[in-house]
Amino acid sequence: MPAQDLPYRKRPENAAVPHAARVRPPSAAPRPPATAVHPPRGPARETLPPPRPCRGTRPGTVLALMTADCLATGGAALLLLGPGTAPALLGALLPLLLALHTHAGLYRPGPAPAALGDLPALLGRAAVCWCAAAALLAGVRPERALPPALLATAVATHTVLACYGRATVYRARRNLARRRPRAALIVGTDPAARQLAGVLLGHPEYGLEPVGLVTPASMLPAPPGPAGAALPLPRLGSPQDIARAVIRHTVRDVVFTVSPYADPHTAALLRSFVDQGSAVWLAGAAAAREGNPPHRESDHLWGFACRRLDTGPPRHGSRVKRTLDVVVAAALLPAAAPLLLGCALAVRLADGPGVLHRQERIGRGGRTFTLLTFRTVRRRDGDGAAAHGAARSRVGRLLARTSLAGLPQLWNVLRGDLSLVGPRPERPGAVQQLTQHHPEYAARLRMPPGLTGLAQVHARRGGTSTEDRVRLDNLYIDSWSLWQDLRLVLRTAGSLFRLGGR
Repeated sequence: MPAQDLPYRKRPENAAVPHAARVRPPSAAPRPPATAVHPPRGPARETLPPPRPCRGTRPGTVLALMTADCLATGGAALLLLGPGTAPALLGALLPLLLALHTHAGLYRPGPAPAALGDLPALLGRAAVCWCAAAALLAGVRPERALPPALLATAVATHTVLACYGRATVYRARRNLARRRPRAALIVGTDPAARQLAGVLLGHPEYGLEPVGLVTPASMLPAPPGPAGAALPLPRLGSPQDIARAVIRHTVRDVVFTVSPYADPHTAALLRSFVDQGSAVWLAGAAAAREGNPPHRESDHLWGFACRRLDTGPPRHGSRVKRTLDVVVAAALLPAAAPLLLGCALAVRLADGPGVLHRQERIGRGGRTFTLLTFRTVRRRDGDGAAAHGAARSRVGRLLARTSLAGLPQLWNVLRGDLSLVGPRPERPGAVQQLTQHHPEYAARLRMPPGLTGLAQVHARRGGTSTEDRVRLDNLYIDSWSLWQDLRLVLRTAGSLFRLGGR
């Protein structure tokens, strides 16, 4: 189904419609697909919804559950201990209880939570907290030590009140989900994807309203059965269709019915959904853990096993990384000024005017920028690029061999076009071609390109294929840490002292 035929969700009249989500009128002729889209230079406008904390959980639900737990704790303490001892215990009980519940995920309920399902976890943590608080009270005020019978009664009362409070919150949550369901995408193949979509449409209490079915490019869709033919859901295949659906419907939840790590295509989909801040759920066969049957405590969507895929917020392009880039580049540029002037003078004397060579490269998010290097060839064409077959002078060969030709790129780092460590910057034509042949190639654009990187360091020890570079770059982005950046910078510096530069 074309992208302009996607169904609209009801939107308030005064709500702003994103420019990318506007639909051409039916009478207008369809616009031919563009072969390449290059965003303008400079900071790009965000086209996808910004990430939100507590993925998959309504913010009001978290606050309501915390309030219910605090009221249950305070109610149990006041009922059994009285106003004289209760305040002293509450100061130790509440912080410990909230920390234990947060660590256990009790403030991140699934799509169909039940208070009885939380009962074992609530009972165990209530016992731990009350025993710890009673031990602290006995050590500080021995005359107010709690007898075992009173302690057991307090644990039981606390658990009952907590269950009642959570049942009230979950009931209100289901009522809100029926009135205001969240848009969701179903990733998978027929018939499982359409069966799950039918379940979610028929049970609005789960709070997930399917707005599209996404089939990974590596999986050929099977013809839908009779039950799935009546579902008016579009089939989204291209990244452009998926992006339009996400923007138009403000998609915050994605349900995978296939393993998100089955192949590079599904892995690329998972990365894109995580980067845009969506909550990722695994349903059906995908909910199994490492090939085992679903866990006994897994939630379910009307018979479809369901669990949340724990995905941390994207760490690439963090403020710490940018701060490191600015500090190092600002320190190196003045220190390297004599070397920069010497290289520029040598290029001018050996190869004539035009010391710098400017190249167009693709940066973070697909933005283009101008990469600066010292010119290493004698002749240049009319556009300033190196002419085909141009010979390198002795100075050019020395600059290329020692990697001194890339010293002007420190200015790109200071401007924010480049980072010290990141994927290799590529030409626009190469990015367009490689994106079509390698599904995970576009994921490299999540982070600014760098002077060096994991793929570049491995390439120094031998040739690497495009698949290897894509895999290494995405591994670096997924597992980014400040120590990894420092380690790669040190390894690159060591190779430069051995004259091993590119």
